[in-house]
Amino acid sequence: MTLDAGADAGKAAEVTYLTIRRQILSGERAGGEWLREGDLAAVIGVSRTPVREALRRLAAEGLVRHEPNRGVQVEDWGVGDLDEIFSLRSQLEPWGCGLAATTGGADLELLAGLADGMDREARRVPPDLDAITELNNRFHRAILEASGNTRLVGLVSSVVEVPLVWRTFSHYSAEAMQRSLAHHHEIVHALRAGDAVWAESVMRAHVRAAWVTLREERGGEPSLDQPARP
Repeated sequence: MTLDAGADAGKAAEVTYLTIRRQILSGERAGGEWLREGDLAAVIGVSRTPVREALRRLAAEGLVRHEPNRGVQVEDWGVGDLDEIFSLRSQLEPWGCGLAATTGGADLELLAGLADGMDREARRVPPDLDAITELNNRFHRAILEASGNTRLVGLVSSVVEVPLVWRTFSHYSAEAMQRSLAHHHEIVHALRAGDAVWAESVMRAHVRAAWVTLREERGGEPSLDQPARP
């Protein structure tokens, strides 16, 4: 019996969507890989109907694409695509961080704890990159939520959950990792001071430094975006 037999079709569709999405974001399903409905249905234990619905949702998020007469393929991001993503991040996240410095809604103890947690995981030999990534995502999301702009949270989430961005820390040198960790602590200090200009500038430097690291790892191609306007 498949998972979606009977009345629980809605649950089957959600489980299928989350399963495929996790596989893509974790890199288990690489960019360019073809996704066959029958194969996915057999592995997950559902019929083709929830698989079809899941692939439609993932296409709307930009994680897969439909190729006419060929099927569905995991999106493969080139340097130009990533440049667009980081250009958006370098506008949206600093703005959100500046807002968070003035709303009084930032949980400073939580943010400081997350920053300390990333430090601890980075000191492991080897560093626990999965744990650092999870703590980092919580850190950034908490700041956006503190901005008071609910739409901003959704916008940034839709931008950053690209597999290559998701695994940015795997490309960091020890120096780049330390710089990133130091940025987190400085952001907390800026938020504690209620200084929107300081918070925004540090977040912009943080995002841009991440992009330079990733771009260099992919061959050192020049950035395609224009300098951020003040």
